[in-house]
Amino acid sequence: MAIPRYDEGSIRVLKGLEPVKQRPGMYTRTDNPLHIVQEVIDNAADEALAGFCTTIKVTLHTDGSVSVEDNGRGIPVGLHPEEKAPVVELVFTRLHAGGKFDKKSAGAYAFSGGLHGVGVSVTNALSTRLEVLVWRDGATHQLIFADAAVHTPLQELEPVSRKKTGTRIRVWPDPKYFDTATLPIAELAHALRSKAVLLSGVKVTLTIEKTGEMREWQYQEGLRGYLEEALGDTEKIIPLLEGKQYAADDDESYAEGEGAQWVIAWTLEGQVVRESYVNLIATTAGGTHEAGLRDGLFNAVKSFAELHSLIPKGVKLLAEDVFARASFVLSAKVLDPQFQGQIKEKLNSRDAVRLVGGFVKNALDLWLNANVEYGKKLADAAIRQAQARARSAKKVEKRKSSGVAVLPGKLTDCESDDVSRTELFLVEGDSAGGSAKMGRSKEFQAILPLRGKVLNSWEVDRDRLFANNEIHDIAVAIGVDPHGPNDTPDLSGLRYGHICILSDADVDGSHIQVLLLTLFFRHFPKLIDAGHVYIARPPLFRVDVPAAGKRPARKVYCLDQAELDIVQDKLRKEGVREGSWSISRFKGLGEMSAEQLWDTTMNPDTRRLMPVTCGELGTSGTTAMFDMLMGKGESAQRRVWLEEKGNLAEIDV
Repeated sequence: MAIPRYDEGSIRVLKGLEPVKQRPGMYTRTDNPLHIVQEVIDNAADEALAGFCTTIKVTLHTDGSVSVEDNGRGIPVGLHPEEKAPVVELVFTRLHAGGKFDKKSAGAYAFSGGLHGVGVSVTNALSTRLEVLVWRDGATHQLIFADAAVHTPLQELEPVSRKKTGTRIRVWPDPKYFDTATLPIAELAHALRSKAVLLSGVKVTLTIEKTGEMREWQYQEGLRGYLEEALGDTEKIIPLLEGKQYAADDDESYAEGEGAQWVIAWTLEGQVVRESYVNLIATTAGGTHEAGLRDGLFNAVKSFAELHSLIPKGVKLLAEDVFARASFVLSAKVLDPQFQGQIKEKLNSRDAVRLVGGFVKNALDLWLNANVEYGKKLADAAIRQAQARARSAKKVEKRKSSGVAVLPGKLTDCESDDVSRTELFLVEGDSAGGSAKMGRSKEFQAILPLRGKVLNSWEVDRDRLFANNEIHDIAVAIGVDPHGPNDTPDLSGLRYGHICILSDADVDGSHIQVLLLTLFFRHFPKLIDAGHVYIARPPLFRVDVPAAGKRPARKVYCLDQAELDIVQDKLRKEGVREGSWSISRFKGLGEMSAEQLWDTTMNPDTRRLMPVTCGELGTSGTTAMFDMLMGKGESAQRRVWLEEKGNLAEIDV
C-alpha cells in the first residue's frame, strides 16, 4: 500500500465560517438548533440590558424558520473603518467580530453575555438561509445570506419614521447539522420567560404560526415573583430573601456596575429550584457565581451560628449543609465573563467567586442580625442537616470496617468518609504529588502519586494485576476489586466519588492518561459507567495582565495555545497595550506552586474537570479499537491507523 503523501500541499487552511461547518459540535449543541436561535435572542436581550430595547418578539414560522425582532438601536449598517465592509455583514460572517469586545465606559455594551466572538456568525454558518432587516436612521436595510454566504448584498428599502429602530433576524436552520431540526418549544419558552424575569418591564412574546398560539411574558416583580411562582405553596423556613449590590465607580477591586441580584428561599421539603444567569445568559451548569453565592450564604450563616453559640459540640457545619434546601435565582453582572465552552453553560471567571460571595455575605450578615429569630431558624435547619450527614457517614464507615486491606503508604488520605464529596487524585510524579498535597483541601481530597508510567494492563490477566505495585496501590486506595464489563462488582467499598487523573499537559502526560484509562476501562469498567472517573485539565500557559484603568492586575490561565491566542486577542480589543502582559509556560505540574495548582486544577469552583464516558461497555467496536491501540502485537495495524488519521491531530508547538 502506498504511503499517503504529506507535504506543503497537505496543509489546509479553513477560512471564514468553514471551521464551524466542519466541526459544528465545537461551537454549539448539535442535538437541535435551539442554541443558534438563542444566540440571536441573546443579542436582543443585550440591547434590553443596555437600556435600548423594550420588546422582543420570537416567531416560529410554518416553514421551519424562526424570526427574532427587537426594538433596539438596530445593528450598524455603515462601513467598518478598518475592514471597509458593512458592519452588519461582518457580524454574521466573521467569527471574531462584534460590539461586545470594547469594555471601556464608552463601549456599545458595558455588560454582555460572553466574549467568545462567535455568536450569530455560528447561527449563519449552520443555516441554509438567514435574512436581516434593520431599521435605523429613518430607513429600512436588508441583507440576505444563503449557506453562510452573502446572497443579496446590503440594500436600503423603504424609508420609515426615525423613531422606528430595531432588528429582525429570520433563520432557517440547516437540518444536516442537527440530530433533529425541531426546536424544543418548552425549553425555548423557558428561556424567553427567563429573559422577561431578568429584564424587568421588557415584554417578551412567542408566536407559533402553526397553531396560532401566542405567549407573552412581562414581569414587574422580577426575580421574587419568578421564584415564588416556581415554588408554589411549598413551606418555607424563613421568608424569601432578596437583594442586589453592584460595584460603585470608586471600587478598587471591581469595575463599576459589576455585582449581582438574587432571591433565595429555604424550604423544608419538595423541589429545589436553582437558576443562575450571567449578563442574562442562562448558566445551566452553574459556575463560579453560584459558588460565590454558596460561600456567601455559608459564611454568613456560620458566623451567625457561632456568634449566638448555636452549633452543638462535635458538629462541623459545611457549606452543603446550608445550601442543601436553598432555592435561588441569581443574576450576576460580570464585565468580562469567561465561560466554559461555546454554549456558555458554566461560568469560569475566578473573580466571580469573591464578587458574588462578598456582596451576598455582607447583605445576609445585616439581615440575620436584624432578624435574629429567623436567623436561628435558618441556622437550626443547617445544623440538623449537618447532623444527618454525620450519621450517614458513620453508617458507611461501619460497613467498611470489616475490610482487611492496608492502605498504600504513599497515599495521602482525606478526612471525610462521605463518598459524595471525596476525591482521589492520581498524580504523575512525586514532585507534582508534593504540590498537590500542599495545595489540596485536606477535608475531602486525597493524593496518590504514581512513579513513572503505569503498566499497560490491556492484556494482563485479572489475577496477575496485583503483581504491579502501582496498580495494586490504585485498587486498594479506591476500595473496589477489579472486574469485567458483565460483572456486578460490590461498589459499597468505594472510598472516593471522584477519581481524577492528574498529569502534565504534554505528550508524556497524555500517555499516562491513556494507560490509566486503559486500566479503568479494562479492569474497572463499572467505575466509568457510574461516572466516577475524571481527567483533570491543568493549564499550559499563564498570562499576567497588568492593572489597566479600574481593572486590577490579574492572572489568566489557558489550557492550550488556542485559548492563549483567544485571550491575547481579547486583551488587545480591551485596549491593553501590546506587550504589556507576560506569558509563562508550565513545563509540568511540578513547576506549579501549591496555590496555583489548587486555583487552576483542584478547586471545585474554578477547575476544569472532564468526566470520562464511553458508549455501551463491552461493545465489540470499542474493544476492537483498544485492541488495536494497546495490543502488544498490533504495531503494524497502529502504524496504518496513524498514517490515515495522523493529520487530524492538533500539534501544540
